[in-house]
Amino acid sequence: MSISFFSCSITEKVPDNRALLIDNTIMENGKKTSKEEVIAQLYQHPNSTFPMTNLRLRLYLYNLAKPNADSLYHIWLKNNPGKEKTLESILSKKQVDRLGESFIISGINNFLIKTGEAPVLYDSLRTNKSIIRLKNYYFNKGYFDTKITTKVDTMGAKKVKNTYSIATGEPYTIDSISTRISTKELDELYQTSITKSKIKPNTVFDVKNFEEERKRLAADFRDNGAYYFQELNVRYEVDTILNKKNKANIELIIDPRTVKSGDTLIQVPFKIYKVSDVNIFTDSSSKNKEIVLDSVQYNNFNIYSSTKLQYKPKALTDAVFITKGSTFSDFKRVLTSRSISNLRMFNYPVIEYVEDKRDTTGQSLISNIYLTSRKKMTFNPSLDVSHSNIQDFGIGGSVGLLFRNVFKGAEILEINLKGSMGSSRQMSNPNDVFFNVTEYGGDVKLTFPRLLFPINTDRLIPKSMLPTTSMSFGHTKQRNIGLDKNSFTAIINYSWLPSRRNSFSVDLANIQYIRNTNPTNYFSVYKSSYKRLNEISKDYQNVDPSYYDNNGNLTISEGGSNMFIKDALDPNNPLNINQPDHKEIRSIEERRVRLSENNLIIASNITFTNTTRTNIADNEFYTLKAKVESAGGLMNLLMKNTSSKEGPTGTKTIMDVEFSQYVKTEVDYIKYWDLGKKRVIAMRLFGGLAIPYGNSSSIPFSRSYYSGGSNDNRGWQSYRLGPGKSGGINDFNEANMKLLFSTEYRFNIGGKWYGALFVDASNIWNVFDDINDDSYTFNGVSSLKDMAVASGLGLRYDFSFFVFRLDLGFKTYNPAEDKGRKWFKEFSFKDAVFNVGINYPF
Repeated sequence: MSISFFSCSITEKVPDNRALLIDNTIMENGKKTSKEEVIAQLYQHPNSTFPMTNLRLRLYLYNLAKPNADSLYHIWLKNNPGKEKTLESILSKKQVDRLGESFIISGINNFLIKTGEAPVLYDSLRTNKSIIRLKNYYFNKGYFDTKITTKVDTMGAKKVKNTYSIATGEPYTIDSISTRISTKELDELYQTSITKSKIKPNTVFDVKNFEEERKRLAADFRDNGAYYFQELNVRYEVDTILNKKNKANIELIIDPRTVKSGDTLIQVPFKIYKVSDVNIFTDSSSKNKEIVLDSVQYNNFNIYSSTKLQYKPKALTDAVFITKGSTFSDFKRVLTSRSISNLRMFNYPVIEYVEDKRDTTGQSLISNIYLTSRKKMTFNPSLDVSHSNIQDFGIGGSVGLLFRNVFKGAEILEINLKGSMGSSRQMSNPNDVFFNVTEYGGDVKLTFPRLLFPINTDRLIPKSMLPTTSMSFGHTKQRNIGLDKNSFTAIINYSWLPSRRNSFSVDLANIQYIRNTNPTNYFSVYKSSYKRLNEISKDYQNVDPSYYDNNGNLTISEGGSNMFIKDALDPNNPLNINQPDHKEIRSIEERRVRLSENNLIIASNITFTNTTRTNIADNEFYTLKAKVESAGGLMNLLMKNTSSKEGPTGTKTIMDVEFSQYVKTEVDYIKYWDLGKKRVIAMRLFGGLAIPYGNSSSIPFSRSYYSGGSNDNRGWQSYRLGPGKSGGINDFNEANMKLLFSTEYRFNIGGKWYGALFVDASNIWNVFDDINDDSYTFNGVSSLKDMAVASGLGLRYDFSFFVFRLDLGFKTYNPAEDKGRKWFKEFSFKDAVFNVGINYPF
């Protein structure tokens, strides 16, 4: 099949009197150009090729299809009566007749036609239309004298190449700018913002700048009271200067407003409007004031309801930025719409303005805001299936309840109960049950549409920044996965939006208490540590025999492993442990203590996000996220001059738990480049560092970093990479520093199918903590050579509301390997990692 696929001619379905367009070449002033915006002007483009090859895959697929598969099938039946009888002996005659409509015969052909791409046949009419469009494009760029010729070259049987030769000449520049603004108020507004103009003297004439200036003026005038002003009210006259080569004078003209008076159209000056009343209708029935049951006047707002008012007036008016007596502003209308939507109480609001007939000057507007309440309570069940390198199979579900307007101040109460169970071959499973991993818990979150703070913050964070306060409390219990955990969390968060591009989130208090309920089972979970410890113990003859089971291995539940560690680290060295083994045993014990100890984290953090992304379909943007977190500092200060308990290691404790103390910072940068034709280059840079100090010598496991996985370095499984060049020898490898660089080239294969080529580089290291081994630690710039590199390819299907993703990652550079074996020695399907994911990795 593959031989016939690649051997068929790409001109197989090209008629004898036509030619396949193989290539478009655009020569701009004698040089070949590949500018996407120039190529986009052409009406005809050659059939697409597979990325980085000349293979026209979709054209091949199309050529494989038979145009009338059903008819050809019936002809085949007619010509082969013996085979028809054989089929009828197996199936009924009716079923045999309908086989032509089956997937095997018609379905495959329909798939090939739909996924494939019909041959692009050269068309001289489309070439002429392309010339006109190119001239318009260059004219809009200031090249008024562009000349274009085309040449068609034969590239073989039924194949041609089309070359466009463009001579642009010199661009025109703007010599002077004058205005003719008939409305005095608008002229005054223009003069106050003239420095912001997009059109400037001595710059190249570009229609794009004129369009941006038209939008700027319309927005500026409408934000300053010109309610009826539109972009179409701005026009330009361009006059080329005879005595000055390639120069043009620009006149910006704003004519009076055209209105209908009787049967005629007249021109009147634009008026600057003020808002005389603001009416808020809390439900659709209250639009008719005749059936209003409840109405309130509050801070110059009129609030109407067809039932008893369900909201505190302040909760509604705080979300409205259109005020009585203010000048009409489109910006305030948009901000009000965003603010009301942000409450999550109502569907998208309708905001209208009508002229106030009471004003004889005709310069007043009444603003009517129509709200439609959402359901008081929302029920949100969910179910999901998961797979990871730790959990072979998992199924989980949650039940969420959302209550709106809890205290009549637009508050939201969310209650979420969740549970999951899974199967893991890596976890201890003495009873040999399939679902040996379980987790359940719940959380409660209360959100207020304002900042709850002891002092007034309106000057620092005004309500126009849409501030919110949330308080959440949660509890999760994990059972039968080894150590077993109880986790309690409590968070007080503030968030606000200084602009459409920027946002802040502050956790005033982020408290997490993790209690390991089965720490004696540590070595059943972390099997690599147990395996090495068991191997070391067998090298020494005077180990207490009671530490072993009947198979001669250190016991776990009976405590043999822990007792061996205790004897091995005894200062008197009763087992005569040599120095290298002593060091390794100490390292194993330090890790055991760290990962099985209870954690108390009392932290505060601030996160800043800046993004240029406008919507989910935007593929030309960047996002920068920076976070700083500090834990334990305030608690240490409060306990500094008070008597406090100390833990086994001499650190301070609260309720017999050593509290963590560290500073953590992260920077995450994502950049997209849109290459056109559904092609995108995406890049991500991440750096994170957590430094323990004071009461801690290491970072809690829940706050540490790991590498590998479907959203990270795709050549390694989660937790299997690093630290440094150590080789990922532990079951769960983590550290307190991380660097990651990923880049991905995404392209459309056909329809909703997309492909990707990617390179990931990352690793984790220990630094400024209690680990001193050079293979684990970051030792300056020289350690960057330990960045592990993976490369691979991916296949994705776009379901519109989410993307299903398959990625195959190959270990390209493994820093843990010996010199000479680091590059491409594991670059094989045998060592590849198959990743399944939902949506893009970044």
